[in-house]
Amino acid sequence: MSGKTILLVDDEKEIVELLEIYVRNEGYHLLKGSNGLEALELLQNHHVDLIILDVMMPHMDGIQACMKIRQERDTPIIMLSAKGQDMDKITGLSVGADDYETKPFNPLVLMARIKSLLRRYNGLNNGPAKKPDYEIVIDGLVINVLTHSVTVEEEPVRLTPREFAILRMLAENQGIVLSMERIYQEVWNEPFMESKNTVMVHVRKLREKIESDPRTPRYIKTVWGIGYKMESL
Repeated sequence: MSGKTILLVDDEKEIVELLEIYVRNEGYHLLKGSNGLEALELLQNHHVDLIILDVMMPHMDGIQACMKIRQERDTPIIMLSAKGQDMDKITGLSVGADDYETKPFNPLVLMARIKSLLRRYNGLNNGPAKKPDYEIVIDGLVINVLTHSVTVEEEPVRLTPREFAILRMLAENQGIVLSMERIYQEVWNEPFMESKNTVMVHVRKLREKIESDPRTPRYIKTVWGIGYKMESL
């Protein structure tokens, strides 16, 4: 089981320092964050096998972070909380946590829970091979969100950061029509201000790189008068 990566997200320094000793002594790699936003960012850039998530944190609490994580991945999650009431536990489990530990806790008990969850999760995933949760695969198109790399029919495609951001945004919202305004605001991170041509130019260049026939696109469809969408193929 050694070599697994655990993401510990807690804003209490003493708890982080204590658990770091136990986690590393078991041979696990450790990533650390202090709030939900940091957790989401770390998950975008690292492969993680299990998440320990505190409930009460600044900026984004553990409940919100858990809900967002569950939208994209099934990584095992253990919630930590100073609240030990049944309703607090029910809330944590209902939003997708796999286990719940009340502070103060025995580190040895927590480590036993970690090992149990990892064994259970690995056992469930020893069947047919799954695509990694950091890859989006759509009929020959593979988008790796960790390495920001793209392949089409196993051939690498070089994209600019904004082309990659547009492609990823469409792929993560398959079947949903995304307006040019939404694409521009999320990719360029600034007000739209009649920037349709900017989006259109980038989509055209993107199609030239990933489509075998850009005039009859297979992946990125135009929804006239609104924007673009990517179908599940």
